Amino acid sequence: MENGATKPKQPATKMTAANEVNDIGFRLILIPFFGIAIPLVTRMVDHETLSNWQIKLSYAYTIGLSFLIWEGNRYLLFTLRSYFNWFNHPIRKLAVLIFSVSFYTIPVSVLLLVGWYHIFNEGVVNWNVVTEATLIIMVCVVFIVHVYETFFLVKESENEMVKNAQLARAKVEAELEALKNQIDPHFIFNSLNTLSHLIEERPQKARQFNDNLADVYRYILQNKRRELVLLREEMEFLYDYFSLLVIRFDTAVQLQSNVDEQYLDQYLIPPISLQVLVENAIKHNEFSAGSPLVVQLTLHNDLLVISNLVRRKELRKPSSRIGLNNLDERYKLTTGKDIQVEATDRDFTVSLPILKIG
Repeated sequence: MENGATKPKQPATKMTAANEVNDIGFRLILIPFFGIAIPLVTRMVDHETLSNWQIKLSYAYTIGLSFLIWEGNRYLLFTLRSYFNWFNHPIRKLAVLIFSVSFYTIPVSVLLLVGWYHIFNEGVVNWNVVTEATLIIMVCVVFIVHVYETFFLVKESENEMVKNAQLARAKVEAELEALKNQIDPHFIFNSLNTLSHLIEERPQKARQFNDNLADVYRYILQNKRRELVLLREEMEFLYDYFSLLVIRFDTAVQLQSNVDEQYLDQYLIPPISLQVLVENAIKHNEFSAGSPLVVQLTLHNDLLVISNLVRRKELRKPSSRIGLNNLDERYKLTTGKDIQVEATDRDFTVSLPILKIG
């Protein structure tokens, strides 16, 4: 091609299906079988009047006839698959198949059968035998075409199922990725607000907060691409994140974990789940050193339960619930399970299904 142009690729057609069908053994057995069986059934080859060599050559001829009929119809079948589809045009597909198969099979069969009589029977044609043999050949051809089409329908159905599964998986992964990407701006926005607050009110704490924030954000960058992490990793991240809250609020926020150490390596959980819930509790509750916000974690029946007493904060505008909604959607996509939220005038509890290893 001139000017470095590349030749455009030709569109793939369903003819490639012919290369995907491993029917060699099928053909090696059935082509000779039909080539011998049909003359025997119709008594076309007279074993009493023909010599041994003539009998052998006769069957070689009819096997060749069988080969031509099979291969010709096979070619037609694969060619027509490029233009007609059972799912979109079933009636048209059936009509075209019957017409094309008959149009090829009947003339070729009659012509070759008459040719056999000219070669092996001195030109005396038994038209009753020719008619009977042609009808049998047509029935066999229709049966074989049916077998091929059934195979292709099953194959297409399997491919369609695989394709749909791949598309569904890709959609889930895209949705999950979109939800994970919401974590960054949400977390950064809140962290910068906190850092700004510390710089104004307690600059000596701002540097420590900044250092701890780097550790926390490192975990987010390393794990937000993962669908699941060990419960131990998530708990360690929660402690790091809570250290940021302690820098800002001192004893006004407290974390109580009742999760036994032995279970931390036995469960998996979507990353950055616990931080969302603690952040949600901070956002919606009033607390002070005299009346601290206590976040409790317990493990019960494969559920990680996070709860706190409710002291509702008056918000300037209604909550968008982005954090909880995001977490719930991520859970559905990752584990197929919903988070359970129970809100009363006294308590706010979220139960996270966690997956046991093994």
